[in-house]
Amino acid sequence: MLRALLTDVDGTITDSSRRINTKAIDVIRSLQDLGVEVVLASGNTSCFMDALCKMVGTRGTFIAENGGVFRFGFNGQLNINGDQKNCKKALKTLQNHYHCQGIDLELYSLHYRFTDIAFARTVSVNEVKSILKGHPVQVIDTGYAIHLQSQGVNKGTALVSLAREMGLTPSDFFAIGDSVNDIPMIKKASIGVTIANAHPNIKKVAQFVSKKEYGDGFEEAIKKYMPYFRAAKRSTTI
Repeated sequence: MLRALLTDVDGTITDSSRRINTKAIDVIRSLQDLGVEVVLASGNTSCFMDALCKMVGTRGTFIAENGGVFRFGFNGQLNINGDQKNCKKALKTLQNHYHCQGIDLELYSLHYRFTDIAFARTVSVNEVKSILKGHPVQVIDTGYAIHLQSQGVNKGTALVSLAREMGLTPSDFFAIGDSVNDIPMIKKASIGVTIANAHPNIKKVAQFVSKKEYGDGFEEAIKKYMPYFRAAKRSTTI
């Protein structure tokens, strides 16, 4: 039986314009009311995720910065994994390269990030990877931004550590996402699914692909697996 839901945000519980899908939120709140732990996962910052958890109605558990940061409950401590120093060195290399071409990278919330660096997809991802050969970082294209993250850090590694802190295991989780950066977490979870608008690579490893897209696909997937969920023991630390 499943005790927890781990879901990506952009492209999974939103629409194509990144607006929250209200049907998806209703499903999440229904699971919360049943006592199922709901974890939101994103490449976004921890402060963004904190606010999102409050607005959506979860208990505040999230994975941010593509696995670089996670927290258990609103009162939990931020767990930070990865070395942003290496990412900053890689960023400097990129900025020097593109400055010579008259291009300035558009950074996303740099001062609010602890482990990774994100910038707009205004340059070629393949070119970024080529420029950064030899740097101890990974280049992640989420479809919404390009991220520089420490090697070996992803949503899957964060799931393993977070589950331990929650008194659960990855086998207690149902995971759903739409992008290649979601592959590690859906492979670690007991059941990993995706939606119709997902990247082809995640469809290859998902156990189920919804017929509908975006938040409607999320609703479809959760309803299909709803009988597998049961409430986890609630922690007094939340």
